[in-house]
Amino acid sequence: MAADLELAGAIRRGLAELGEPERAAAQQRYMKSQIPFRGVTLPQLRSLLRPLLKNWRPADRASWKATVLELWDHVAYREERYAALTIAEHKAARAWLDAESVPLFRHLVVTGAWWDHVDEVAQHLLGAALVAHRADLTPVVQEWATDDDPWVRRAAVVCQVGHRDTLDTELLRHAIAANVDDSTFWLRKAIGWALRDYARVDPDWVRAEVDRLGDRLSGLSRREALKHLR
Repeated sequence: MAADLELAGAIRRGLAELGEPERAAAQQRYMKSQIPFRGVTLPQLRSLLRPLLKNWRPADRASWKATVLELWDHVAYREERYAALTIAEHKAARAWLDAESVPLFRHLVVTGAWWDHVDEVAQHLLGAALVAHRADLTPVVQEWATDDDPWVRRAAVVCQVGHRDTLDTELLRHAIAANVDDSTFWLRKAIGWALRDYARVDPDWVRAEVDRLGDRLSGLSRREALKHLR
């Protein structure tokens, strides 16, 4: 099934109309992005996408995926990828957030390879699929936690952020244990973030994990994990 080129074209035209070159340069510097920006703010992007996607319904899974990849793989400006992720998370596509879409999720993580893309995929695509299809997705997250790609591993660590009392502590423990000895800033930050988020639900469990990991836990991860705990 072909991508919805009419939708993709409308998004690109809208971004061009809203773009501000001075802001674009600042955004690119801040994000350390090789892909240029149009200079569109997040509220502006949301306002642009809202009417375009309000009644949008992809014909099937293949059309949905193709439309996401049209904007993602043929990106000229970074905001197009933000739009692609919004389409990936569209309410009409919720039934397709499952094991069959894992290759798409991985592609977005590996080619996105930066925190803004990776965390969005991890939480709102992989994480949503995990909640809906736990038996199928738990082995996927376990495998991702030991992947060669550090961004795939970060996705495994943070994919349960926001899950609160439905969080699988054994899966989180596995993801952290697989990466706790990694010196990468983005993984150390991810571990601390995942623990800090769950501390809102079960602070005693988080304190126990921090104590159990001891000196293996980096100072950054420890500070993040205990940030809101006395």
